[in-house]
Amino acid sequence: MAVYTRPHDSHFPQVCMDEVSKQLLRDTRDPLPMQPRKPERVDHEYERGGVVNLFLFCEPLMGKRWVEVTQRRTRLDWAHQIKELVDERYPDAEKIVLVMDNLNTHTPASLYEAFPPQEAKRLADKLEIHHTPRHGSWLNMAEIELSVLSCQCLDHRVPDFETLQEEVTAWKARRDAKGNKIDWRFTADDARIKLKRLYPSIEK
Repeated sequence: MAVYTRPHDSHFPQVCMDEVSKQLLRDTRDPLPMQPRKPERVDHEYERGGVVNLFLFCEPLMGKRWVEVTQRRTRLDWAHQIKELVDERYPDAEKIVLVMDNLNTHTPASLYEAFPPQEAKRLADKLEIHHTPRHGSWLNMAEIELSVLSCQCLDHRVPDFETLQEEVTAWKARRDAKGNKIDWRFTADDARIKLKRLYPSIEK
């Protein structure tokens, strides 16, 4: 995507967002603690504690990311995440270059559903939205961060909303402390070669 070739500009920060669901699972029996020559043992049975949603935003060029855990993944939830992005995360930006997938909640229409028209327009005007192609959501760099989050933080049973919040907050702090950035090298020209069936041919 050509947008990724732009240099960093604090007035036009590039931000990628994605979201993922997480099922909360509680142990029915306390795990048996680790002992010499014996690993911790966990019973295979569990109780379901419902499903929550995680909104992940990252600014790849600056090595910044944050995760918000919400009870739902509705249009209103997304709209309030965008308001926080505009007013609290980047209040001095002229426009936020926002990359995300084509989920039906990820549109300015959600802002108008959540806020009065004047406020919704104000927020929408602060965004330069770039949707990834259908069946090409992997072009969103937030998916890289979600993959890391899933491997390092979501690959085990989490019993409740509060515990999940604590764990993702700690994960974010560790990853930010390391200054992990994403060096994206996949250009639009590369995409036309690798994904040529998705691109129209250009006659020269």
